[in-house]
Amino acid sequence: MKRILLCGAMGRMGQEVTRSASEYGFEIAAGIDFYTADDAAFPLYAGFTSFIREDADVIIDFSRPAALPGLLEYARARRLPCVLASTGYGEAENALIREAAKEIPIFVSANMSVGVYVLKQLIREARRLMPQADVEVIEKHHRQKEDAPSGTAAALVKALSEADTRVVYGREGLNTKRRPGEIGVHSVRGGTLPGEHEVEFLMDNEVISITHSAQNRGIFAAGALKAARFLLEQPAGLYGMDDLMA
Repeated sequence: MKRILLCGAMGRMGQEVTRSASEYGFEIAAGIDFYTADDAAFPLYAGFTSFIREDADVIIDFSRPAALPGLLEYARARRLPCVLASTGYGEAENALIREAAKEIPIFVSANMSVGVYVLKQLIREARRLMPQADVEVIEKHHRQKEDAPSGTAAALVKALSEADTRVVYGREGLNTKRRPGEIGVHSVRGGTLPGEHEVEFLMDNEVISITHSAQNRGIFAAGALKAARFLLEQPAGLYGMDDLMA
């Protein structure tokens, strides 16, 4: 079996990856998480500075953007492929990723679901066929999700955007009349919902709504493990869902 160094090991997604790893030919070599536990099924460390080297073939990261610099430094030093599944990366983090991808294979996706990949293809086609439609993106997640809008919502907006697109985050006040070229983005937080993304195309007298709803977090773990398996066979470079699904 190939071995995974799992970042964010004690979080919801880290636990999902641990449960599913063997189905995809992996085992967890070690975990990195700020929250450690004595009963973990593998060696667990609070950070890379306290990390005692464990042999691994690939890194899967479901932690936070703040962990990225240390993760990439470790990966580059040991030439480890990385699957980066965290959300909330800014330009500084993306620049670090691009630089590291010159030396190691890196897979980046804000959403590891195959269904969300299909959603992106569908909304691109809908946008092409209905260029006159008003577009709104609505995302819903559990109450503990820290970033808003979600990384997936941002990716959907990017897939829909044109040169003159203006993104509006929520609407408030008296002067909220829609202007040409807008895409509205709205975030809902509550309960234990794993994730739902809806894109509405609103025209005169008709509406088309395309929705992806995650029934459980296992779909994201499965996507990350498929990406890890794919990445083991790739040279240095930057990869995403388009490459995995090709």
